[in-house]
Amino acid sequence: MIEATCHCGAVRMEIDHTPEILTDCNCSLCRRLGGLWAYYRPEQVRRVSGATIAYVQGDRTLETHHCPICGCTTHWQSLDATSERMGVNVRMMPPQVLAGVRVRKLDGADTWEVLGEYHFLLGA
Repeated sequence: MIEATCHCGAVRMEIDHTPEILTDCNCSLCRRLGGLWAYYRPEQVRRVSGATIAYVQGDRTLETHHCPICGCTTHWQSLDATSERMGVNVRMMPPQVLAGVRVRKLDGADTWEVLGEYHFLLGA
């Protein structure tokens, strides 16, 4: 079980397992947020405490959540009720949990192709 928390600790989530791969996206939203995403089924993530504020971007396909106190982006959820995937910002997890996990660079700004891969470094 992994605990993910925002900076102030108001929002806490429990995640079932360490992700196998992370996504570093450069789309207009992700590059501004600085998020690093792991994908889970919604039932694999439990919000233990704290409420979040949702932002729905222009294409209205997902809502990005952040802590109302410290502003940290915690996760995103699809607005499609049939979706079985959500994204958790792994920057809310302890870095030791992610050491060595593969990260794919996604060109979400243009081609939606994977540009390359690297491994998460401790303290990254």
